[in-house]
Amino acid sequence: PFLFSGTAGFLSCENDPELVNRTNERKPAIEEAFNITSYLSANGQLRAKLTAPYMKRFTLDSTYLEFSRSLHVNFYDSAGKVESQVDALYGKYLETQSKVYLRDSVVAFNIKGDTLRTPDLWWDQNTKKFYTDKFVRFKSASKIIYGGKGFEADQDLSNYTIFQPTGIIIVPDSMTAQ
Repeated sequence: PFLFSGTAGFLSCENDPELVNRTNERKPAIEEAFNITSYLSANGQLRAKLTAPYMKRFTLDSTYLEFSRSLHVNFYDSAGKVESQVDALYGKYLETQSKVYLRDSVVAFNIKGDTLRTPDLWWDQNTKKFYTDKFVRFKSASKIIYGGKGFEADQDLSNYTIFQPTGIIIVPDSMTAQ
């Protein structure tokens, strides 16, 4: 008679925690769009129009839109006329906070001729205000240039405050472009 004997071995398996975390990591859903034109309205009135050559929308825990190839925004008054405009090379709209972060060559100007230049700027959709804690150069329509660090203004650039002014320059008429 033939006797078969066998041994059973128990195999154990151990997972690398780093590999498990990478495998279970949630990835954001990303949507892309080209040649964007987007409108913001409130109570049936046009408030802003955004144009941009490229946009990505990221969705995970919170959703945001990224404009990595420049953007331009027109802001409208209650009569539907453009009251101010903003240009930047980069923008990010945080949907849940209703805020826009702009950076890289940010220029904001209004119909009166006031112009703000800064490396980065925030716009709060709820308060309709611009603000930054960075350095700014603000040229008023009256040809006075103000410099400083930290800035806040209404979206039409009225009622502005420079928190740490560094100087004022009055530009003579002979030096301004006609």
